Amino acid sequence: MNPSLSLPISLSILLFAAVSHAAIINVLNNCPYTVWAAAVPGGGRRLNRGQSWQINAPSGTTRARVWARTGCNFDGSGRGKCQTGDCNGLLECRGYGAPPNTLAEYALNQYSNLDFFDISLVDGFNVPMEFSPTSNGCTRGIKCAADIVGQCLNELRAPGGCNNPCTVFKTDQYCCNSGNCGPTYFSKFFKARCPDAYSYPKDDQTSTFTCRTGANYKVVFCP
Repeated sequence: MNPSLSLPISLSILLFAAVSHAAIINVLNNCPYTVWAAAVPGGGRRLNRGQSWQINAPSGTTRARVWARTGCNFDGSGRGKCQTGDCNGLLECRGYGAPPNTLAEYALNQYSNLDFFDISLVDGFNVPMEFSPTSNGCTRGIKCAADIVGQCLNELRAPGGCNNPCTVFKTDQYCCNSGNCGPTYFSKFFKARCPDAYSYPKDDQTSTFTCRTGANYKVVFCP
C-alpha cells in the first residue's frame, strides 16, 4: 500500500502546499571558465561552462545566498581552497563565502506572501551575475554584468576580484556596524556599474525586488 494514501486529507493538503511554495533555483555557468557554485542552503557544485545545478529551497527560507567561487582546487574528500568565495575550504559549503564574491540573496514566503531577492556587491565582486524569476507571472529580474574586476579601483583590487571597502578598511563608515551609514565614494563606483545591485548595506530602496511566493528562479554566472 502506498503510505501517502493513508495520510489524512488535511495533512496531504498541507504537505502539498509546503512543496508548492518551495522554490526551484536553477544555477547556470555561462562563463568561459569553470566556477564552483556555492549555496546556503544547498552546498556546492563544480560547474564547467554550460553546466547547471538545481537547488530546491524550502518555503520560509531566509538569509539564503548563491555565489560563484573561482580558482578552486579540491581533493577527493571535498577539501581544498578557492581564490574567491571560499567557504572554509569545503566543496559543500555549510557557511557563507569569503569576500570578494558577487551574491544572489533571497528569502522565500515572507511578509504578505512575497519572496524577496537581490544581487549584492556588499561583499565585493568576482563574477558577473543575473538573478531572475522564471515563473508565477514574475518577470522583473536583476543583472550585474559590468567588468567590475577589470575596472576595480586600486584600493579595492584583490586576486580574482574586486573587494568591498569594509573588508579593506574595516571602519564603521563602510561596514555599517552601527546601522547608520550612507553611500560612499566606493559604493558609488559599484552602483554606477550595477544600478540594481546593493552597493552598501543600507542600499535597500533601489536594490530589493519581490515576487509572489511560488516563483522559481535562475542564477546565471556571466549572463
